[in-house]
Amino acid sequence: MSGIAAAFLLPWSSSHQTVYDRLKHMLPKLSLRGQAGVGIAAFMHNKGVRYKTASRPPHELRAIDKDEQDLEFTPHVAIAHVRGRVCTEGESDDQPTPNRRATSRQLTISLDGALVNAREIRAELVAQGRTFAGRTDAELLLKLVEHICERDYWRPGLRVNYENVFREIDERIDGAISALLLDTEGNLVAFRNRYGLRPLEFMQTDDGFLLFASENCAFAGLRGKSDRIVPGYIKYVDGKRGHCLDRCVSDSQRAAKLCVYETLYLGSPDTSIQGRSHLETRYSIGFSLGDLIARRLPTEPDATPIIVASMPHTGGPYADGLFSSLVARGVSAERREVIETQISERTLIGPSSERKRRIAHKYRLASTDVDKRTILIADEALIRGDTSRTVTNMLLAAGVKAVHWGIGSPPIVAPNYYGVNIETIDELAFWRTWKGLSAQQRKKSLLFKDIEPHVLKAIEGRIAASINAATVTYLPFPRLTSLLPRGNEGIDLSPFTFEMPTPAGQTRANRDLHNLVAGHYSAA
Repeated sequence: MSGIAAAFLLPWSSSHQTVYDRLKHMLPKLSLRGQAGVGIAAFMHNKGVRYKTASRPPHELRAIDKDEQDLEFTPHVAIAHVRGRVCTEGESDDQPTPNRRATSRQLTISLDGALVNAREIRAELVAQGRTFAGRTDAELLLKLVEHICERDYWRPGLRVNYENVFREIDERIDGAISALLLDTEGNLVAFRNRYGLRPLEFMQTDDGFLLFASENCAFAGLRGKSDRIVPGYIKYVDGKRGHCLDRCVSDSQRAAKLCVYETLYLGSPDTSIQGRSHLETRYSIGFSLGDLIARRLPTEPDATPIIVASMPHTGGPYADGLFSSLVARGVSAERREVIETQISERTLIGPSSERKRRIAHKYRLASTDVDKRTILIADEALIRGDTSRTVTNMLLAAGVKAVHWGIGSPPIVAPNYYGVNIETIDELAFWRTWKGLSAQQRKKSLLFKDIEPHVLKAIEGRIAASINAATVTYLPFPRLTSLLPRGNEGIDLSPFTFEMPTPAGQTRANRDLHNLVAGHYSAA
């Protein structure tokens, strides 16, 4: 879960802007994709690749300065990475990742996404003599590119044919990948694998730049022609002449699907799909939630208005829609925030102990004027329940009368192996709750997207109790699909359906589900 971007200055450009200027424009717009820092690799002929890193999140990045040691270093191409993962001890996810070979064969990569079959590919490469400094998927993908290049091109002394390289890669990897590769000749390759779960956008500006980014919001304010990179394709930009070529690297006829998390959570509110922004979709989801929640809120004569708040920084549009919906239905409510963040890093990712430590330090009260008030918090998802429980307890300790949660998605029932860091099924709040349901409810809940309303209500009640909330209200699956810009078409809904988008992901998910269900019944 991260963001990538690149800028290539075309030889004929007369612009006074630099590739650094373009990255300064794009990277802050990708800040939702990661708050753990940014990295840049820039290339200039006769001077090679230079690297820059910043621990600040991209929205705080005020400048990307020139090389202070070499003011004549004016690169024509640069790739960047918005880091969404906090580095753990002994391992770093700092990107762009170089292969650290001799200058004549150096490669550098920026990656958004993850591999499902990383373990198998790593074992194959280790058996062939490759060594790894860590266990990141970026390094693994880079080693695979290096292995193919050395086998087919470097040893025979041939020029690398990246179409063939990425054709083999697309056949061998299983997962959600968008990547940018920079080589020692200044050639740039943008790759989106066949499943299409991670977006990759492209723009040729009127003033002579080729730009790449994880989301089309990065191009806002720039003039030019933009388009998305089609799944199973590469764009190859010649480092000297600037020629940009599209090449298909996939023979698969499988329909590509964009991960639903892009719309609900990862993507910037300003990013659009088929002309509809994520902001509009999230607002509409919140408005639809209001129809369900209005029926559950207590009605007390002359009661103070319910405070409608959001989880920062992604829940705002959901809360705005929810508030408007409640007011339209005659519910007395006010819209203001009661929770704010002290640190910018996401709490979704990382090991359990690390996540819980960050959760404990991340949130604090934004307002102390909450005594004896009823709070309704809108959030896009309830995954494990760790954050919602912490926030609920914080509000109750401050004197809040009751805390209700409106969730802008159905229950998350499936692990996600594609860069969102939900690795095991039994860490999900749904499955911890499932174990306490009656036998009949457990059976019916395995319908997932077709869960009956009364079974969903039972699940909501148990999850609410587990996080000390008065109520939890999920958005039912049919409502979600009716509000998404593509409905059931072109969007991967596996977090809610257990229908995984890749063969390896489905095999692993089925195994996890069988082990959990069988283990529960044997223990019972």
